[in-house]
Amino acid sequence: MNVRPSILIVQDNKILLLKYIYSGHEVFALPGGGPEGDETMETALVRELKEELMIDVSVDRLVFTGEVLGPDKKKSTLHCVFTGRVTGGIPEVNAAETSALGFEWVNVTVLDTLNLYPNIGGHIKALISNGQPYENAYLGRIRQQWF
Repeated sequence: MNVRPSILIVQDNKILLLKYIYSGHEVFALPGGGPEGDETMETALVRELKEELMIDVSVDRLVFTGEVLGPDKKKSTLHCVFTGRVTGGIPEVNAAETSALGFEWVNVTVLDTLNLYPNIGGHIKALISNGQPYENAYLGRIRQQWF
């Protein structure tokens, strides 16, 4: 199982997401990526956001964990979602470091209508509207549509 830390950045009730097209479908993802070598998840997030979006971020707290079990074992992933914020730079996709076509600041109210990876839009909406962390951040198996 792979481990993928990602970061939930909220500004003005909008979430920073990367945008992809898979099999003709728009798919959005929380920015992040797998740790390399002996990196911690926090270090991996700082590196990935610098590489892919050319921004500096600070990583705050872990808010969700859950597994996406893919169609084969290579695609099974433990997602660890942290909150964080931009501390420097303006997001700009670096095509040399990501296959994302772009990024968008997406309103929280529509998150559960998107093809989101990981598929936790409803959980993010609830977290933001409640303003409090979940008592148990473990979501279990995350049902994910594949394109």
